[in-house]
Formats: sequence, C-alpha cells, structure tokens
Amino acid sequence: MNATQVKQADERLVQTSALRKLLGRPELGSVVGAIAVFVFFAFFADSFLRASSLSTVLYAASTIGIMAVPVALLMIGGEFDLSAGVMVTSSALVSSMFSYQMTANVWVGVGVSLLVTLAIGAFNGFMLTRTKLPSFIITLGTFLMLTGLNLGFTKLIDGTVSTKSIADMEGFPSAQDVFASTITIGGVGFKVTILWWLALVAVASWILLRTRAGNWIFAVGGNKEAARAVGVPVTRTRIGLYMGVGFGAWISGQHLLFSYDVVQSGEGVGNELIYIIAAVIGGCLITGGYGSAVGSAVGAFIFGMTSKGIVFAEWNPDWFKFFLGAMLLLATLLNAWVRKRAEATK
Repeated sequence: MNATQVKQADERLVQTSALRKLLGRPELGSVVGAIAVFVFFAFFADSFLRASSLSTVLYAASTIGIMAVPVALLMIGGEFDLSAGVMVTSSALVSSMFSYQMTANVWVGVGVSLLVTLAIGAFNGFMLTRTKLPSFIITLGTFLMLTGLNLGFTKLIDGTVSTKSIADMEGFPSAQDVFASTITIGGVGFKVTILWWLALVAVASWILLRTRAGNWIFAVGGNKEAARAVGVPVTRTRIGLYMGVGFGAWISGQHLLFSYDVVQSGEGVGNELIYIIAAVIGGCLITGGYGSAVGSAVGAFIFGMTSKGIVFAEWNPDWFKFFLGAMLLLATLLNAWVRKRAEATK
C-alpha cells in the first residue's frame, strides 16, 4: 500500500469515527428538531427573528430549562420527580413567608428556602431508597403533600391564597438583582435566568462527562444492581440527584418570588410534566442510563420557541399543547432512530 492509499484509509477511519461519535450524541435528534422548529417559525412569524423576540424565547426557555437540567440528570439516573413543579412554588412561599413573618432580611428567607428545598429532595431520595417503592409513587405522594401544604400554610399564615408583598423589605433589591434582573446587551434586555440556565447546563455537563459522579449516574440509570455490585454508591447517588432537583426548584422559586414579590400558592401544578417533556425531547430515555444536560437545554429551547412562536405568528394559543405533544412524539421517534443508526455503525 503506497502513501496515498494509507492516507485515504486513515481519512476514512477518521470520518467513520466522527460519524459514529456524532450519531452517539443523545442530543442529536433534539438539535435537528430545534433547527426545524426555528426555520418553521422564522418562515411563518415575521417578528420571530427580531433580537427582542429572541430575548423573549430565551427567557421562556430558561424558566423551563433551569428545572429541566436537574430533571434530566435524575432521568439519566433512572428516576422521576413528579413534585418538581409544586416544589418551585414551595421554595418561593418559604422565602416570602419566612422573611415577612420574621421581619428579617429577605436573604435569610432565601437561605431557609434553600435548606427546605434540599431537604425535600433528600426526603424523596431517602424514601425511594428505603421503601423500594417506584419513584412515581414516592414523588406523587410528595406532590400531593406539597400542594396541600402550600395552600394550607399560606391561608393559615397570610389569610389568603397569596403571600404578602416583601418589596419594601431589606435585601429585596439585591436579591432581585441576583434572581430576576434584566441585563441589557445591544439595547435588548435579557433576563438573568438565562445565565443561571447556561451555568447549570455547563456544570451538569461537566459532572456527567468529566467526573466520577457522572459515571455513577449513568451506571445507576443503566442497572442499579450491577452498579452496586461494582462499588457504585447507589443510595448516595440517587439522593444527590433528588437534591439537585431541589436546588433547581430553589433557583426557579426565587425567580418567581423576586419577579412579582408575591406568590400564588396554587402555582406550579402541571409544570413537572413540562420539565420531563423537555428532558425527553432532549434525548433522555424514560428507562434511564441515557441522555445529556445539553439535550435538556435544547428541549427547553424548543419549548420556548414553540410557546412564543405561536404568539409571534398570531395563532390561537390553544394549539400550543397540540404542537408540544406532536414534538414529544416526533422527538422520541427521531431519538430512537438516531440510536439505532449509532448502534449500526459500531
């Protein structure tokens, strides 16, 4: 074989390796879907490509994406959390009511809220590992308890279904800057939640791809008994994943509170399904052991484009859930096809 033939053979090997690597990425299907959705609304909605519209889309995506990231990690670990939506509201309620009733600096309420949401996540993980019940049952129970506690405590303490305003309390402006401010770039305002979202995606990707804990998450999601047999701390990993969901709920809850300074106790119900949908669209398997943080971000971005694109196109928003359901099915089918192609190239 001469030098030219060797070079051509090497190039073919590199191309095959690159293709295999590309097809093996969990988020590939969602990226293709995101491009299709972007082109679709760019064609049908004249205002979709404006910078201000992009800001609106990114904000809508970030409010879902902040929670979709830890939910995706939990799903990769083979579990669900149906309490994630109401936990966001619980986080905001604890901050607001603790600060108002204790007449403390709002940062004290923010700190207490962090401890409470982490404790709720730890409770879910502890109950899951101790009772051996499915995560669906455990977190459905937590969902119902939090829904009742949110409404019951709010009525008991404040006398209504919403909290009192804390806008005039010490620490509110600085907390608002951290959780609900707007950053102006080129004359266009971008919500700080976009930065929180991107930071979580970066940290979660680093954990999954560069740390031993990431290997544990994939191992537990793939086969927890086999993972336990080779020394993976299955219990700690699962509890940690649920605490991660609690941390995401804390961030989202603080944004909710400091955006409006009052909280309705009934908010958040149903949002847990949106977080799961974003993760599934992003390539996470329902059965666990497969997915990525980047994929969850792409799934959230698709959600943001769809929810706002329908508005920009001046269509009836009643069709939004139809489009969301259709995207879920199409993304799942596309992801399954991509995985089969990836396996065929091995």
